[in-house]
Amino acid sequence: MRVPTHRSVPGQGPRQAPSPVPVASVQGTLALDYGSAVGSTRAPDLRVLRGDRAGLEAFAHRFANAVVEVVGGDRGPSQLLRWTTERVYADLQRRSALLARTTPGDRRVRRLRSQVRSVHVFCPSAEAAEISVHVRHGERSRAIAARLELVEGRWCCTALEFG
Repeated sequence: MRVPTHRSVPGQGPRQAPSPVPVASVQGTLALDYGSAVGSTRAPDLRVLRGDRAGLEAFAHRFANAVVEVVGGDRGPSQLLRWTTERVYADLQRRSALLARTTPGDRRVRRLRSQVRSVHVFCPSAEAAEISVHVRHGERSRAIAARLELVEGRWCCTALEFG
């Protein structure tokens, strides 16, 4: 017994298979252009930092420790002036001033200090590095994220976020 692949309607010839519907390269209400991505197998443009990776990681550890000490009141923010942008430096100054107003100096000396537990470095380009820092304060954990960029041959923190 033969099974028909296409049913025919009485009075009309055999029914044709539907032709494929073309897909537009711009779809949806957001008008996202998928034209260049369709069929593209291009690898993402991730470059590894050229030069001394160990030097960058050592700097990231030192910088993270210094930021934790500034925020904890153990170090003045002026010590990070050279390695931060104006916006990041102003934020560190503000945090340091708030701590000085809320906690007397003699109580800060005896309290439990925060410790940097780990620092992870990711380099999206040869001129930029993103670091994530795990900070432990007693039983609590905190996170710090920073973006470092090469400015005139030295690393400079352009963004700093506390979590």
